[in-house]
Amino acid sequence: MTKQHFFTWLRRLGMAEGVSYLLLLGVAMPLKYWANMPQAVSVVGMLHGVLFVAFLAGLYYCWQAYSLPLKTAAWGAICAILPFGPFLFDQKLRQAMGDRQG
Repeated sequence: MTKQHFFTWLRRLGMAEGVSYLLLLGVAMPLKYWANMPQAVSVVGMLHGVLFVAFLAGLYYCWQAYSLPLKTAAWGAICAILPFGPFLFDQKLRQAMGDRQG
């Protein structure tokens, strides 16, 4: 897999993780507490957990295999914890993609 292809894959994974986090906080949690539907958190929470771990694993791989700067990788890990963070990190990752062609 080329650098460009992997960075694109990581960006898409980050977007999916960010959307799943917003769904968890904005839809599943209110359903749990206001509509007494805890199943929503179970399903969306599991999906978000899998995407979160996959994103962090991809970020680590990108740091190791493709020499992503440590500062950028750390920023990605911090952003993954914040509700709108993955969308902010996407801009940084696009810059890294532009700087590291090939």
